[in-house]
Amino acid sequence: MSERARQLAIKLLDYSTDLKEGEKILIQAVGTRTYPFVEALVEEAYKRKALPYVTLRDEFVERAILKGGSEKQFQFQADLELARMKEMDVFIGVRGTSNVLENSDVAPEQLKAYSSTVMKQVHMECRVPDTRWVVMRWPSPAFAQSAKMPTRVFEDFYFKCCLLDYSIMSKAMDPLVELMDRTDKVAIKGPGTDLTFSIKGLTSVKCDGKLNIPDGEVFTAPVKDSVNGVLQYNTPTLYEGTLFDGVRLVFKDGKIVEESCQVGDADKLKDIFDRDEGSRYIGEFAIGVNPHVTEPMLDILFDEKIAGSFHFTPGGCYDEADNGNKSSVHWDMVCRQFAAHGGGEIWFDDVLIRKDGLFVTDELIPLNPEELLK
Repeated sequence: MSERARQLAIKLLDYSTDLKEGEKILIQAVGTRTYPFVEALVEEAYKRKALPYVTLRDEFVERAILKGGSEKQFQFQADLELARMKEMDVFIGVRGTSNVLENSDVAPEQLKAYSSTVMKQVHMECRVPDTRWVVMRWPSPAFAQSAKMPTRVFEDFYFKCCLLDYSIMSKAMDPLVELMDRTDKVAIKGPGTDLTFSIKGLTSVKCDGKLNIPDGEVFTAPVKDSVNGVLQYNTPTLYEGTLFDGVRLVFKDGKIVEESCQVGDADKLKDIFDRDEGSRYIGEFAIGVNPHVTEPMLDILFDEKIAGSFHFTPGGCYDEADNGNKSSVHWDMVCRQFAAHGGGEIWFDDVLIRKDGLFVTDELIPLNPEELLK
């Protein structure tokens, strides 16, 4: 176990989840590469006189279960995991897979059955609102390959992102939170994009290392039926093991009425949006600001934090920014707006607040990459 990994374990327990004496913490890890880090989390939890519980999973076994399981089986699994989750004070999820496309051949009906039971009931409806939680990925050669870096270079990049002093970022986020809380109309423009919606009355939340590692976004949700226009995403995205790129969505009164993609399975894209009543509506609008994350690496916990980006998420909303949209889908798709990616503008109540990925108003300039890295 490297010293940087030990520092990260301490950061997760002390800063991200504020683990206290006597509390129960569930550590859920996927992939054998995560095991030494899980060991460090357990050791550090005991130092804090907390009670760690561990679930170790394997991506190949997970795929086999998904391919052969039934909704009845997944519901029983959800019941078991839900009973345990209700007893937990803290949850840490660590995923260290060797193939991000491992579940790409699992049938859509299998994925739907799993997401509507285990993911929805255990995680979206219990873990997210009722525990202090943080989820993260663990570095691997496959992860480095997705990021287009040598493994050792990627490890340095990974720990630089994860061990960032999030308290500085948190302070710089406060003016953006305050601005979003008093904003009504949002307009987003860019290549292939002309989108309008309202965020009036919806709470804005800063993500400053408490829920994800790495972190760096401020999110809210649009008024459910207020979204109109077209959005052309320009960042590759994975959902349930399938790669999509160039996704284009057309909205009318909040609903996705047309969808297409330049790369990916168009039928599966439609199946995802037809999964339930909420999957064609938007549950989250967020602005990414992590200065170390500048290019996509096919991992949403990193990609949604890309500096100069925003994400606009079909599916369920979070309780903290509840616009009433409930769904088993929550798909964070990202659009980068730096000039190198075609540029773009974000307007709040007819005032330009960000152009070509950089904030332009005095109170928000401290969130620009060069300011956060000073």
